[in-house]
Amino acid sequence: ALGLSAPKILGEDLDAGLLILEDLGSEPVVDQNGPRPERYAEAVKVLARLHGTTLPTVLPVAEGRDHEVPPYDREALLFEAELLPEWYAPFVANAPLAPDARASFVAAWSEALAGLESEARTWTLRDYHSPNLIWLPERDGIERIGVIDFQDAVLGHPAYDVASLLQDARVDASAEFELRLLGLYARERRMRDAEFDMQGFARAYAVLAAQRATKILGIFARLDRRDGKPGYLAHLPRIEGYLARNLAHPALAGVRAWYAQHLPRLCPAES
Repeated sequence: ALGLSAPKILGEDLDAGLLILEDLGSEPVVDQNGPRPERYAEAVKVLARLHGTTLPTVLPVAEGRDHEVPPYDREALLFEAELLPEWYAPFVANAPLAPDARASFVAAWSEALAGLESEARTWTLRDYHSPNLIWLPERDGIERIGVIDFQDAVLGHPAYDVASLLQDARVDASAEFELRLLGLYARERRMRDAEFDMQGFARAYAVLAAQRATKILGIFARLDRRDGKPGYLAHLPRIEGYLARNLAHPALAGVRAWYAQHLPRLCPAES
């Protein structure tokens, strides 16, 4: 009914946790120059369609077996954000953060995230970004975007997946490109809901994009330090740039002040 191109299930063994899925191919939505605008536009429209649709929170898996989509609440978002003081901060400072600095980090983020849970919930796919989007040129409209790796979907704010797409950790996206596609998202949402609040969405977008960048900095530092995968460090400057961009929003004033004091490299200079 949504007109989306998720892989079809061709076979299953639920007890073993196995599925055989349709092969959507390997045609990317990016090229050597970065995002392909026409493909990203369709990916944005996919999210607008998804977010403008009333979706179930309990999904049938098999007869007598249902899956309840878990919440992506403030507790979960804070837990993820704490990956930065745990892994990234010691990585760049060569010393752990003091306990009071970690406590004030959590307090600042808790304040920034306040209120988001009361806004509309939707399926948050969490990894809606270029590695998991496949271009299907033989199909029409938004069905040209194939989507994989959504098995960890949660119920969260619609802004999270938009930020995941437009601030891709592996692909450079300019602020101008990001704003253009945010405008497209807003127009698509308003086509289905004249009351769509773009100002409120923009606030949530800045906060959740900053939370996501914060989390990823921690994850990539952990991948290097704990897991011996230094290749992820090449992406840190891009993510640091995204975070600096997000911290300019007034909703993140408290978080920005924390970064300015404890990790000034992540805080944009005052103009």
